[in-house]
Amino acid sequence: MDLPATDVEVKPEKFEVKEAGPLFDCDLFDTEIVHKIAQVFLPGLASACVDNTTGGIFKSPALVAVDTRKEMVDYLTQRSETFVAESVILEGGPDAEVSDHPYDIIADLIDDFAISKRNLFSRVSGWLLSERREDRIDDFVQEMDINGFWMMDRREVIAQTLLRNVDFKNTFHCNMKFKSAEELAEHKPQCSFRTMNCTNEGCNARFCAAHLENHDSICPFKILPCEQKCSDSIMRREMDRHCITICPMKLVNCPFYPVGCQSTIPQCMIEKHRSENLHSHMLHVLQVIHKEASVEDLKEQVEQLEKSSSPGLLAEARDVRSLTIKIKDLEAKFGPLIVNTKNKVSE
Repeated sequence: MDLPATDVEVKPEKFEVKEAGPLFDCDLFDTEIVHKIAQVFLPGLASACVDNTTGGIFKSPALVAVDTRKEMVDYLTQRSETFVAESVILEGGPDAEVSDHPYDIIADLIDDFAISKRNLFSRVSGWLLSERREDRIDDFVQEMDINGFWMMDRREVIAQTLLRNVDFKNTFHCNMKFKSAEELAEHKPQCSFRTMNCTNEGCNARFCAAHLENHDSICPFKILPCEQKCSDSIMRREMDRHCITICPMKLVNCPFYPVGCQSTIPQCMIEKHRSENLHSHMLHVLQVIHKEASVEDLKEQVEQLEKSSSPGLLAEARDVRSLTIKIKDLEAKFGPLIVNTKNKVSE
């Protein structure tokens, strides 16, 4: 039997579509931490390979390196993915204190892996405490590095993944998510984890934007005004040498320090100091020449010598020796000092 015709319009059923969640993750991170983590991979791998083959006749660290590297990456990836959960369980609850620095966390995981690869010989002998073990590990690290066995850029890719897994406080990587590629592209130039290059000439440092201020405060290539306020601008790494050698504002003892002048003056002010303190410098020199004379007698002699000498003659003396010679020449010409008192001269 035919079904009766109907005029009822059949409309497609409408389903409520929920708004899609974030689809685009920012993949930026702290490049310094990633590089630091990647640096410990080779020593960790070398330790595992050396301890796994110690005492063996037919195996060497190089023969097991490829397989051990794969095991190490798999181990670190798996452990890092479950790190937060394991920490909560092992520490006794979510409020327990857990190490939160990615470098320390991953370094510990690498140590755990290396320990797991120790063979029976390395466990029961004194091998672990021997200097020879450390030498073999260092040698194998250098061998892998020279041969390009595990390049830094590849290690850094793995380090990025591990960092994201264990950085549960999002301190060293960006955890922002976006609904479109356009929003992500707009965010990246402003992200505090974007990579920057130091702009100071000679510095090749790369760091995330969040560390710009810190790097700027320690960059050895940054040009700074002289710490001693001279007119020069000096690289931070050369500042100390500048200040203690050629800086015109370097503090030095007066040239007449050996005979009693206690002044310390900037290097560039020595001439002015000598000129302004000629009277006292002459008094110091006369105290050495005439040890038994009184201060009053010596002061009179200073005045007499200044009057007797041609203008600028005494001021030409640059040190104790030259001033002593000029004073003695004048005394020889105009007569020696007549001592009226024999009191001990004091400063």
